[in-house]
Amino acid sequence: MEYLVTMTTHVPDGTSEAAVEDIRAREAAHSRELAAQRHLLRLWRPPLEPGQWRSLGLFAAGDSAGLETVLASMPLRVWRTDEVTPLSPHPNDPPPGTGLPGPSAGPGGDPVEFLTTFTLAIPEGTPGGAVADAEAREADRTRELAGQGHLVRLWRLPGQGRALGLWRARDSAGMQAILASLPLDPWMRAETTPLTRHPSDPAVTRA
Repeated sequence: MEYLVTMTTHVPDGTSEAAVEDIRAREAAHSRELAAQRHLLRLWRPPLEPGQWRSLGLFAAGDSAGLETVLASMPLRVWRTDEVTPLSPHPNDPPPGTGLPGPSAGPGGDPVEFLTTFTLAIPEGTPGGAVADAEAREADRTRELAGQGHLVRLWRLPGQGRALGLWRARDSAGMQAILASLPLDPWMRAETTPLTRHPSDPAVTRA
């Protein structure tokens, strides 16, 4: 099972810089071990306020107890709080490797990655046939976007009509244009989070 984990670190006042650097180095080394074990799949930095220390991680474990064992093994856990969101398979999730490497932008020609949280609210009285047609067109469109390297992953979130997507686009405007092209967009509310690379991201360390 896969999980999205929001990890927020608070370094205690008075902690020496040497102690911080030591635990950071051990965290990076252990992250590589977890990636090799296929427990840590991805790691990102979301937008941060000055002084904030927060990361987003995509983890895999057999169940919530197994995930807790993985998270508790990480050196930074002594200063960190974790918010766990379980992820379920989505029927429109692209097959692994579809459309890679994707569109390029930014320094080195790398695309920008985004996480989007979708909440679907179909208006009352909408005919079932119209819903089925829109869902079929949505599936077709997500396959197109995956083939173009824009849609990387798609999961179901807890709650009715909620989903999480991982995307690549040239910039925020490009991401919004992609979302507007989805057939279900008129019925969806989307919250978009731009992501920046984390030095311990398995996608970076493997490269």
